Amino acid sequence: MLKNLGALGIAGLVIVLAGIGLIAYVSPLIATGMALVVAGLGLVVKSLISGMLQNFGMF
Repeated sequence: MLKNLGALGIAGLVIVLAGIGLIAYVSPLIATGMALVVAGLGLVVKSLISGMLQNFGMF
């Protein structure tokens, strides 16, 4: 999975994890909520892209 992201995608993932880590340092409850939101958005985007690729017959 990481080789498909490329350098920019890996950098973005590191920044998101660092941000959630910083929030967790201050407030673990809010960090948990933020992590759930990011995970949910990731699943929605994956689903949308998979559906779009299926419509074009590419997946």
